[in-house]
Amino acid sequence: MRILTVMAVMLSALLAWPARCGAQKVRPGVPKGGSEVLHYIVEGKDTIFVDEIRASKVYSRLPRQKGKDWRKYYRLVHNFSKTYPYALVARKIVTKADSTIAADKLKRVKRDRYINEVQKELFNVFEKPLRGLTVSQGALLMKLIDREIGKSSFDIIKDYKNGIAARFWNGIAKMFGSDLRKPYDPEGEDIMVEDLVKLWEDGDFPAFYMSLFWTDPPITEIPEEYR
Repeated sequence: MRILTVMAVMLSALLAWPARCGAQKVRPGVPKGGSEVLHYIVEGKDTIFVDEIRASKVYSRLPRQKGKDWRKYYRLVHNFSKTYPYALVARKIVTKADSTIAADKLKRVKRDRYINEVQKELFNVFEKPLRGLTVSQGALLMKLIDREIGKSSFDIIKDYKNGIAARFWNGIAKMFGSDLRKPYDPEGEDIMVEDLVKLWEDGDFPAFYMSLFWTDPPITEIPEEYR
């Protein structure tokens, strides 16, 4: 059993809103569709709509690179494409759960009951795909959750469960060379991950992935209410 993957399931399952819609396939780095009002100017009888088009980046297909560092980087890019959608889901879940708990002013017993009830729903939705992650993908997911939420996986477990549970899971993580207390470091150890996040936010990640692997990035299925 991939223990770190199970931890990712546990962490993601701490908080959620009950799943009630089917899943849709979402391509990475592509913003959701929407509508907006365009500005316009009128010159005589002519109406001219004005908009600003974001500059597009073109990535050439790169020949497959060799060497230990390149293999490590290819693995990082692929693992990022698999895990970052779940980190975005975690951010939405925690934000919504925090607001629910605060708005209803839930006391400890009701708060624990609320968390346990929605945890069951979340397991049904995310347990299977998260169990399919590798150990290295589970470790990367922990870092990305830290980035999106603003606190370590250890603190999330401690806040929504208890310190005993947080220390237990951190002990398991250390057996696999990870540490749930370790913060995300965008200017140091995690600088390459941060670059990938920026590519994703700009909508350029799919083209970048294609340039490296000569194929589209994997599609992550995320239920409607979590997107």
